[in-house]
Amino acid sequence: MAVTLDGKLVVAISSRALFDFEEENRVFEHGDDRAYVELQRQRLDVPAAPGVAFSLVRKLLAFNASGAQRVEVVVLSRNDPVSGMRVFRSCAAHGLPMVQRGVFTQGRDPFRYLRPLGAQLFLSANVADVREALHLGYPAARVLTESVQAGDSNPQEVRIAFDGDAVLFSDEAERVYQAGGLDAFQQHETDKAALPLPDGPFKPLLAALHRLQSAGAASGSAMRIRTALVTARSAPAHERAIRTLMSWDIALDEAMFLGGLPKGEFLREFEPDFFFDDQTGHVVSAARHVPAGHVDGGVANLPRPAGA
Repeated sequence: MAVTLDGKLVVAISSRALFDFEEENRVFEHGDDRAYVELQRQRLDVPAAPGVAFSLVRKLLAFNASGAQRVEVVVLSRNDPVSGMRVFRSCAAHGLPMVQRGVFTQGRDPFRYLRPLGAQLFLSANVADVREALHLGYPAARVLTESVQAGDSNPQEVRIAFDGDAVLFSDEAERVYQAGGLDAFQQHETDKAALPLPDGPFKPLLAALHRLQSAGAASGSAMRIRTALVTARSAPAHERAIRTLMSWDIALDEAMFLGGLPKGEFLREFEPDFFFDDQTGHVVSAARHVPAGHVDGGVANLPRPAGA
């Protein structure tokens, strides 16, 4: 019988998102590829410390504990094969033996391998790779490696928080806001309150998490998924967001309509294993409190005209 990843939640992740390779990366960024490879070779038997997305990966893989392989994590990295050996050894050392697949491209674009993997999430510290993955239609985020790492107070819950516009939903409403300001945005969303928003780049991930939750509950798994919408929207623009989720037949556990308040402290109380947002300011605020990733797509991330 052929091996397949069909029906699984497939997460593709770079080595820097999974482990703390910041010291090694500084050597690489100085332009000395050979020194980088040699450093990784010297540290083959030294497990790398967990990185920003480690907690998310570890908890998702716990859905496989009952024997059913529902989650697949694949390392998808610009690293060379020698560095890849250290990644796998680090996985084993930190109790992630189920991370068994990896693609190491030695500097070439890795995102093209998302298609054969059928990935529902790509996490990388490389902004160009994230942009290309989003352009190809895959949920992707640039991991802020300076983020605070997740705590261990919720060992049996995978907690994930999402921004709304340009993340779960399309950037349709954000385009109205960018063009006409808050009043135009509020009027637009009030007029279209009964009309669901088009899908955003992370809708496929949310749907996959919903399926994983249902399958885990049916099998008696102790693991659970808790999701939250954390958005700058406020009433009356909240209604369209809620109606959109209802039309998808997907329920989020929490929704925070913050009306422009900084998101970081609210996220600190939710304690997510990861937070996704398209606005750089919100991501930077969040990273002071929780693991965070920038969804580098949508109108908010387009180059702005000079003087804008």
